[in-house]
Amino acid sequence: MTTTAPLGLMPDWRIRQLAEAGMISPFEPGKIREIDTTTEHEYRDLVTFFSGAPAISYGTSSYGYDFTLSAEDFRVFQHVPGLIVNPKDFDQRCLATAELQRDLWGKYFILPAHTYALGFLVEKQKLPPNVTALYVGKSTYARCGIITNTTPGEAGWEGHLTVEISNSSGADVRIYAEEGICQGLFFEGAPCDKPYGEGKYQSQGAGVTVARG
Repeated sequence: MTTTAPLGLMPDWRIRQLAEAGMISPFEPGKIREIDTTTEHEYRDLVTFFSGAPAISYGTSSYGYDFTLSAEDFRVFQHVPGLIVNPKDFDQRCLATAELQRDLWGKYFILPAHTYALGFLVEKQKLPPNVTALYVGKSTYARCGIITNTTPGEAGWEGHLTVEISNSSGADVRIYAEEGICQGLFFEGAPCDKPYGEGKYQSQGAGVTVARG
């Protein structure tokens, strides 16, 4: 295995190195494609099914890392008559907390047709001052009309990333918690003059962070 840090898009071995140094926590070094919910007492008679239930994959891929959606905070946009959304002064009445549900397929939220939601990633990230990330959606969701907004993670940023998830389809769609929601691509280069520092989205906690002016 190569041990010299590359410039450009990080391969799996380099992601593992930096994750061990604190870039991603908790960190899954492999790729998880199944869920095991045999501990869910309601379904202990269905152990055979559960032990092989498919998961929206998460963990380390060849040149990226698939992050998981938290089950703790998921807010769906709702129309408030007469209210105009202001990105500089966001009114949180626009967001309704969604109920976490569960069945044989896992834990999930319902995202209604033609609207969007905000959630956040389970993993806390701490990007080095010479690493920039780009977060993109997963193809499994894209094929269902779900768009995870392409979001940059600037060099030096740290916290729990809030993700914006849109349902462009005409049907309600399940969004699974504690499973993959987006992939991070990490680009390593020479240190920049001005990393993210104390920007308005620095040190985001384990919860949804709404728009800040």
